[in-house]
Amino acid sequence: MDKNQIFSDDEQYIAPTYARFRVAFERGNGCILYDSDGREYIDCGSGIGVNIFGACDEEWKAAVKAQLDEVQHTSNLYYSYPQTRLAGLLCRKTGAGKVFFGNSGAEANECAVKAARKYGNERYGRNEIITLKNSFHGRTIATLSATGQDEFHKYFHPFLGGFRYAEPSMDGVLACYTDKTCAVMIECVQGESGVHVLDEKFVKELEKFCRERDILLICDEVQSGNGRTGKMYAYEHFGIRPDIVTTAKGLGGGLPIGACMLFGKCAEVFGRGDHGSTFGGNPVACAGAVNIVERITDSLLLEVQGKGAYFRAHLGRIKNVIEVTGLGLMIGLKTSKPAREIAERCLDKGLIVLTAHDRVRLLPPLNISKSQMEQAIKILKEVIEQ
Repeated sequence: MDKNQIFSDDEQYIAPTYARFRVAFERGNGCILYDSDGREYIDCGSGIGVNIFGACDEEWKAAVKAQLDEVQHTSNLYYSYPQTRLAGLLCRKTGAGKVFFGNSGAEANECAVKAARKYGNERYGRNEIITLKNSFHGRTIATLSATGQDEFHKYFHPFLGGFRYAEPSMDGVLACYTDKTCAVMIECVQGESGVHVLDEKFVKELEKFCRERDILLICDEVQSGNGRTGKMYAYEHFGIRPDIVTTAKGLGGGLPIGACMLFGKCAEVFGRGDHGSTFGGNPVACAGAVNIVERITDSLLLEVQGKGAYFRAHLGRIKNVIEVTGLGLMIGLKTSKPAREIAERCLDKGLIVLTAHDRVRLLPPLNISKSQMEQAIKILKEVIEQ
């Protein structure tokens, strides 16, 4: 299909909610994507952290195709082996007691909000949730309400009440704490606001504060989970144990799936009819996710840590780079130039990068090769130093 026709049809038929780059991708193999003109690109975006083993991964495709040959959907009125298999894997890897499956990170976070409010209301009559400024938790009304960024709090009023936005410090949390607080929801690495890693001392103090008051600690691992930071989930870097963990993006390897993991005292919070999702835990998405989770091994996580350190060390030496942030292969890059301009110029040179506010963001597939990393760094250097 001619790319100009694609651009034209998009403009005619699709709601203009995305600031798209003018490239139409048609196919890919691993960390390489090809556009409609056959041009090759190194992918350091992985579909916003989704394709964690790159495009058209053979093992993942085989798992998905095998399930398609069985049944594509049954609904949650019945039992499903791919779903129970995935839930078991996640519980064993994390220590969670129960899992609820949805279709996205927003759905996973909606589930976390409902679980926290049910827990708090039943025991103490509490229903307020503290989130952090610069957080991002989704685009539904509830998860937008939970998001601590003013720019998202316009146009769609009234937003859902019961959320307070704290500075990422104990003083900030204490300023928002009331006798109605049932949970605190954090991203250990705030991805959408610029890849900001929370202070470890603060995170540990927050866990202790919550534990002493029976306030639930929720970790949003939608973007930072599933090996992205060099741990299965980013909270493991901080030595804490949350009560609820949400994830999505890389979990499905390219198919839509979200998971809300309930630990300890939260494991039995839901009963029949309390929550639901028609497509949640779809057999095909779960089959793909099983393949992904089984391949996130300790050796892979060590590789991710090493690759992340390599990227950060070399990017930090580039002229006009002000700051490099992140964990593992979740990297933020602040420069003296506009992030969008850098992303567009990188695209012209065959490199896909993302932006997050004023920063360039890198979320490459976890299996990116050293030569691909070197080429990506070379292009970034050329663009940023010019």
